[in-house]
Amino acid sequence: MSRGMRNKEPVSNYYEAVANDYHKQYDSARLYDISTAYPANYFRLKLLLKSFAGKGIKRAIEIGVGEGTPLVTLGKSGVDVWGLDITPEMVKKSKENMQKHGMNPDQILLGDIQDSVTYAHSIKEGQFDGLVAMGVMPHVENDEKVLENMASLVRPGGSVFVEFRNKLFSMFTFNRYTVDFIINDLLKDVNKGVKDEVARDLESRLRMDMPPVRNNVEDTDAPGYDAILSKFHNPFEVIELFERHKFKNTKLLWYHFHPGMPYLTERNSKLFREEAILLENEPSNWRGFFLCSAFVVEAVKCEQ
Repeated sequence: MSRGMRNKEPVSNYYEAVANDYHKQYDSARLYDISTAYPANYFRLKLLLKSFAGKGIKRAIEIGVGEGTPLVTLGKSGVDVWGLDITPEMVKKSKENMQKHGMNPDQILLGDIQDSVTYAHSIKEGQFDGLVAMGVMPHVENDEKVLENMASLVRPGGSVFVEFRNKLFSMFTFNRYTVDFIINDLLKDVNKGVKDEVARDLESRLRMDMPPVRNNVEDTDAPGYDAILSKFHNPFEVIELFERHKFKNTKLLWYHFHPGMPYLTERNSKLFREEAILLENEPSNWRGFFLCSAFVVEAVKCEQ
């Protein structure tokens, strides 16, 4: 995945360490297998295909290609696909994936979306009809600059599909993230003495030991997901971000639903997994604000 500038090396090291198994996150065969991690990216990929279907997208670029599953899937539908990533091992695997499916591996580039100099010279034939960025925004330092660079790659009237970690999910988790969100976001400008009282009360009630801090990738010295820049975003603020950068028809697409607080999952893993899968088709358009750990922004670049 394409990552930010200052944290580029540790983020790249993390994805280097998980590259071999990354494709499993899209594996539908693992949906009901509770011995494996929930393949949430399978649902994200379904949202992508639905989003791009019928839009006349002939040429698309993915920022943060990973091992190439989404890009190859788009390519199989006839789209001319390009991609870039800052992790050499991900670029290597994505190129192999492209070549395996009869696509041009030279259209996968090593580059950083926060620095257009690293990729602009290699992209030919002008702007794209569509842009995909999944697992990117949690790791960038400057949201404004990144979205500006993304917008420059898309033609007027073109579509984007950009994923974020959902900060509002913290209101449902009842763990250390809940405390962090209430103290540092909801009560941001409140007197410190009041915030300290609130924090003490919350910490006595909530699961402050959850989720476990991921300092290292298992069985490696590589930094874990919590040891790199991996920020959450408020969906209300994200909508405003896209509007500032001249995007329209902005929609929030929800995925990775949770039928209960995450720390309860182990009590009945099979039932929680089944209910989570059912919720992935939840139609209300508002429950995702609180039940989903992630969301995607689907938007159209304004005509100039």
